[in-house]
Amino acid sequence: MSPVLSGVLQLTALTAALALAYRPLGDYMAAVYSSPKHLRIEKAVYRCIGAHADVQMRWPAYLRGVLAFSAAGVLFLYLLQRVQGGLPLSLGFASISPDQAFNTAASFVSNTNWQSYSGEQAMGHVVQTAGLAVQNFVSAATGMAVAIALVRGFARAGGTPTRTGELGNFWADLVRGTVRVLLPIAVLGALVLVACGAVQNFSGIHEVGQFMGGSQQTNGGAVASQEVIKELGTNGGGYFNANSAHPFENPTAFTNLFEVFLILVIPFALTRTFGRLVGNVRQGYAILATMGVIWLGFTALMMWTEFAHGGPALQAAGAAMEGKETRFGIGGSSIFSVATTLTSTGAVDSFHSSFTAFGGGIQLLGMMLGEIAPGGVGSGLYGMLVMAVIAVFIAGLMVGRTPEYLGKKIGTREIKLAACYLLITPTLVLGFTAASMVLPDALGSMLNTKATGAGSHGFSEVLYAFTSGANNNGSAFAGLNANTPWYNTTIGLAMLLGRFLPMVFVLALAGSLAEQKPVPETAGTLRTEKPLFAGLLVGTILIITGLTYFPALALGPLAEGLS
Repeated sequence: MSPVLSGVLQLTALTAALALAYRPLGDYMAAVYSSPKHLRIEKAVYRCIGAHADVQMRWPAYLRGVLAFSAAGVLFLYLLQRVQGGLPLSLGFASISPDQAFNTAASFVSNTNWQSYSGEQAMGHVVQTAGLAVQNFVSAATGMAVAIALVRGFARAGGTPTRTGELGNFWADLVRGTVRVLLPIAVLGALVLVACGAVQNFSGIHEVGQFMGGSQQTNGGAVASQEVIKELGTNGGGYFNANSAHPFENPTAFTNLFEVFLILVIPFALTRTFGRLVGNVRQGYAILATMGVIWLGFTALMMWTEFAHGGPALQAAGAAMEGKETRFGIGGSSIFSVATTLTSTGAVDSFHSSFTAFGGGIQLLGMMLGEIAPGGVGSGLYGMLVMAVIAVFIAGLMVGRTPEYLGKKIGTREIKLAACYLLITPTLVLGFTAASMVLPDALGSMLNTKATGAGSHGFSEVLYAFTSGANNNGSAFAGLNANTPWYNTTIGLAMLLGRFLPMVFVLALAGSLAEQKPVPETAGTLRTEKPLFAGLLVGTILIITGLTYFPALALGPLAEGLS
């Protein structure tokens, strides 16, 4: 079988699996978030944390819950790393330095999972399981909760003067997303990975002989369970430095495709949940179509770029195989790479910095879109809905009519909130990248400045780092030494600000929409469930991203690819 045919068949099988899971999972999540009942285990959790799960919250209270819970998570994870040297099962590893502990805590709480350390050489079992793995669950559940709050903003019809603008209860949404959605799928997924050869133990460090002589140290861990939630929750942080290219995390071509399925299944299925909660599943299909067109287009473009034989070395290898696992090949590596950069996952099964220049540009552009196709768990849906608000506003300007979406008017306040949401990430990415280009210490972290074309590729490394951090992705162009006080601090700030400032505007938008009475449809109402609107939405996303980031892309991957 040719590598190209293998890649096409893998993509076809993945699409079919996602289609089969779409309706049942989407309907199940709609039932979870609309159920008036609480499970016994959920009631026990509410008592432990002192939450009143039946109290409805307006957007400021909902936001306070998000920020307070996340701040507590950053503090706990920071302290856990700082005392690692005195913990059991630490494998003899020392406590983490203050700047790196801050960076890692910010990373995992913000669902970014950026890692400036080698997991098997820095983190013991307690930090990995009680710290990092726990945040993989709750940070993903937080993103889902915010998305559901925005959906409720569209679905709710104003209410009485004393009960207007209510978005549900953050603590109930957080616990339900963890207990009813993420945990059951994670348990089943971990069993699949263990059966296929992934590691699941608490072993210590072993000396292992090498085929060519000598030896190296390796350790096990609760790898399969963490691997599942790292993909399912679109987190991305690996137990090992090689991430999902490591055979302990991702043993076979089947597990590779299974992990891509885990990355994509909840973000795509949430569009069905959205349709059910707003009472019109065709609206969900329109958002799904937008996400699907971008995802398939990026995947096809990446596979074409990497299969192209543009030189003697590539012709000898049959494709651009540098930095890719032979057990996955070009097809599997391209599918995984696009899935992880179009979502906020950041897991890698190949060396992103070794992709062709245009392939690296596709990875960058996928993150710059806002990771909304299908995006992160929760964050992809609310990011796409904000873009839908922008698209409806543009359509309203074209026809001279007050824009409406799902029966809610998009007025001055709503469009200002959406615009602020869009401006946060580019400001962080371009601002921190520009600062790094003028500071000698930051420039010194680029390790390949002697190579041909290193100027463009070195710039791409820094641009990629801040794009990944601010968009809560977590993958990296290796070749940049990010474990320095400057990068640990600035990328940590980019991750926190890039995660929680957009949530402020999303929840404020949700509150504004929830206060409105529905507007009846008329002959002039834009039909947002039609293919025409999906096409307008795709165009809006590409144009806004292109206008924002094209100069930076021209200095990096485009210049490198054309040189």
